[in-house]
Amino acid sequence: METPVLISFTLYMLVMIGIGFYFYFKTDSLSDYVLGGRGLGPGVTALSAGASDMSGWLLLGLPGLMYTVGIAGGWIAVGLIAGAYLNWHYVAKALRVYTHRLNDAITIPDYFSNRFEDKGNLLRIITAVVILLFYTLYTSSGLVGGAKLFEATFGLDYDTALLVGSFIIVSYTFLGGYNAVSWTDFIQGILMMLALVITPLVVIFHIGGVNESLRLIASVDPTRLDIFSGASIIGILSLLAWGLGYFGQPHILVRFMSIRHEDEMLRAKTIGMTWMVISVIGSLAVGFFGFAYVLAEGVALQDSEKIFITLSQLVFNPWIAGFLLAAILAAIMSTIDSQLLVSSSVLTRDIYHVLLHKEASNRELVWVGRATVIIIAVIAWYISTDRNSSVLQLVAYAWAGFGAAFGPLVILSLYNPNITRLGAIAGMVVGSVTVIVWKQLEGGIFELYELLPAFVAAWASILIFSNFGPKSSNESKAIFDEVSSKLSNKTS
Repeated sequence: METPVLISFTLYMLVMIGIGFYFYFKTDSLSDYVLGGRGLGPGVTALSAGASDMSGWLLLGLPGLMYTVGIAGGWIAVGLIAGAYLNWHYVAKALRVYTHRLNDAITIPDYFSNRFEDKGNLLRIITAVVILLFYTLYTSSGLVGGAKLFEATFGLDYDTALLVGSFIIVSYTFLGGYNAVSWTDFIQGILMMLALVITPLVVIFHIGGVNESLRLIASVDPTRLDIFSGASIIGILSLLAWGLGYFGQPHILVRFMSIRHEDEMLRAKTIGMTWMVISVIGSLAVGFFGFAYVLAEGVALQDSEKIFITLSQLVFNPWIAGFLLAAILAAIMSTIDSQLLVSSSVLTRDIYHVLLHKEASNRELVWVGRATVIIIAVIAWYISTDRNSSVLQLVAYAWAGFGAAFGPLVILSLYNPNITRLGAIAGMVVGSVTVIVWKQLEGGIFELYELLPAFVAAWASILIFSNFGPKSSNESKAIFDEVSSKLSNKTS
């Protein structure tokens, strides 16, 4: 381990923990801890949404996919960019207005419960269970990524690397809550984008240019240069379907809810989409041209998800390598902290406060929130102890779960006044169960990414079951019309 790498890496981690301490003294209420008091500007909102969305798979899983399959892996970028744009365009502003109007809802279960008049709290409980189930898997993916980073960088064994990475991430989330998470994500987002711009450019230069890179790849496997070669219809649909997941990711949706004013959402969308396009293209380039570098230099790479780590250590001087490796940690931390916080907010607000202790003080709720961060992290750490886990596979499962369980319901709740509580429950259950069952089946049509069939099934279930049982009250429809009118006036 070279000293410059160790110094730059350590300084970065200390800065992140320092931000947590800073916001520790500025967190007075549960709203501050889980939503930042709805006080974030468009820049922080956009980059924290992007950074928390992308996670370690942006620098580990996605380059690994491109390294393994070649340019055909680029279909996932098309799906992701389209899905993210539609989410910013149709969901972001409407959700910010609606959640503020519905008794200042500060969590996704809060929003669903208020939107569908969930007097018995069944919808709130189901939402909370789905969030805790899939976030445990999602957080595990980040911890696996962190362990791979510390293992490769510091020469630690996997279990020790897992403990070190988990401790750092939990520390500042525990201390500073949402503001700490958002501001660290803002810094981490900038760091990630710079790393993904610099790395492929330097690698291409090192190999001898784009043409030489393409020649090397073609000499080994020409199909890697064909976006359709080796990609079946099911494979292409599966990669494109990733875009559907955006509509249901709680850690992204809460970013929309936290911006200080809905009129700043357009600027946030512009910043967020610019960041995303640059970062995703850079990530794909790392895997694609990284394969050419491995061929040129005869590097032995056992784990394709470590291609970015390998390039950082071999191509750059130690000071820059430290910066690039910190970018991987940034990607991992920026998502895990958000997931821990959303899970904590659900347990604190929607279970402890609403169902168990309605008279709890703000100080008590903040400390319950901090305690649940640790509990969830310990469970995720235990799952992550399987050293054979794949970052991309864990992310794919959780991404599908949230996308199917919440995505159709979020969209329909914002744009269809006739959706009922029964329809909401049916859609959430059908979406979640379809993902879990489909994942267990193999072969033929079941090779299709589970998010697509589950999303369609959930959407249909919401519409069908909304025709049965109690209808939405006149008050609920009046609020829907009020919000729709406000959004129409803003648009015009």
